[in-house]
Amino acid sequence: MQPFPLSPFPTPLIFERSKPGRGGTRVPKPITAKRAADLLPAAALRRDPPHLPEVPEFEVMRHFVELSLKNHHVDRALYPLGSCTMKYNPKVNEDMARLPGFAALHPFTPDVACQGALRLIHTLGEWLMDIGGMDAITLQPAAGAQGEMTGILLIAAYHRSRGDTARQTVIIPDSAHGTNPATAALAGFVVKAIKSDPRGQMDLATLKAALGPDTAAVMLTNPNTVGRFETGVVEIAKLVHDAGALLYMDGANMNALMGVVRPGDSGVDAMHFNLHKTFSTPHGGGGPGSGPVAVKRHLEPFLPVPLVVKQGDRYAREWDRPQTIGKLHGYFGNFGMMVRAYTYISMLGPDGIRETAQAAVLNANYVAARIEKKYPMPFGRGMHECVATGTPFKVFGVKTLDIAKRLLDYGFHAPTIYFPLIVPEALMIEPTETATRDELDRFADTMLQIAKEAEEQPELVTGAPYLTPVSRFDEAAAARNPNVRYTFAG
Repeated sequence: MQPFPLSPFPTPLIFERSKPGRGGTRVPKPITAKRAADLLPAAALRRDPPHLPEVPEFEVMRHFVELSLKNHHVDRALYPLGSCTMKYNPKVNEDMARLPGFAALHPFTPDVACQGALRLIHTLGEWLMDIGGMDAITLQPAAGAQGEMTGILLIAAYHRSRGDTARQTVIIPDSAHGTNPATAALAGFVVKAIKSDPRGQMDLATLKAALGPDTAAVMLTNPNTVGRFETGVVEIAKLVHDAGALLYMDGANMNALMGVVRPGDSGVDAMHFNLHKTFSTPHGGGGPGSGPVAVKRHLEPFLPVPLVVKQGDRYAREWDRPQTIGKLHGYFGNFGMMVRAYTYISMLGPDGIRETAQAAVLNANYVAARIEKKYPMPFGRGMHECVATGTPFKVFGVKTLDIAKRLLDYGFHAPTIYFPLIVPEALMIEPTETATRDELDRFADTMLQIAKEAEEQPELVTGAPYLTPVSRFDEAAAARNPNVRYTFAG
């Protein structure tokens, strides 16, 4: 394997490319009989013209193309972030989301004039309910974390409606998704963490001891963050329900289960889907995201408004829901993400959905099989992701962070590192279903090459990366004294 430079050359800022009079456009003077001062109040007028870069069009194009070459993204090469699941987004999804009838649709459009959009929302909800084995759904949440919050608020409303106000505790295993404890705490619950068993699954004896009359819910990630399927989920659900509590499933890893296992069939009361992780809508850059929440019938009355309902052969937004927890997002949610997920599911169909999950599991286990002799996996091989440890290389002075940095020199984005917390020096690798065997082999070969470097030339790994535009930052200083303001010197 040979190192692969991204774009190591320094790129000046667009303002640093600017030269007076070099602009590529000229804005004509407005054709109006009135001056700006006659049209706008004095407080709204600028004293000086805006400071905009003056560069011709070809330099603008070259500038942003060069910047794109410095960024690693799913269109460039394998992006094996575990848990966050950076999977390839088919471009037909983007084409559909950009159709004028969708992209230009105003959110205040009356129901009678946006029947196509409402039908898409309703149909996507039905598909997700079928995939999850659930009875009702809201597509309003704007991210997986907001989906978690929605689910916990629904559970809280359910207990309040029954006068069961003593239930103030949420039980969460240490193998759960990292946002689960924060969600429960933010919703006002007391978080009770329990340890996993040696297989990396929820320990049933510990769960039994933790359940009580104060338990409102158990939040279970399945498959969990070490990639293992919770084989005791049916018994877990029974224990939770016998205690009067409800079972929430973090569905962030449904890309391993869709078309194969329906969580609702195993006793789950509420769950969220991450459209960006499972159904190929864009991920990263701060959003927009989408985290629909599906529930069983007993939680339906509390779903946020509005819901899209079918009334004969028409669709409408339903607001009159007396027990609703309210509204969680402006308008209906991130509609463009729904268009993309609808396109993805409709193109795959039931068989394709199942094959996609199977391919995701196969790819992760193929990588695990290739690298596990050098990168042990404390809980064994998982499903859609493999969680390895870099501990064997600490004797050479090499940490997981060093391995991740060295991967950048070979043209790969690093996997998730130091998570989950129950695996020391964790490397969480998720290749997704879209990676080819050639690409998986190149990644595995690179991991083995870095292992060899760590054993024979550890300083080569600890000094990486070498071929990126910048090397390592002082992360502590950057966190404590960030300096992100650019001072224009022109």
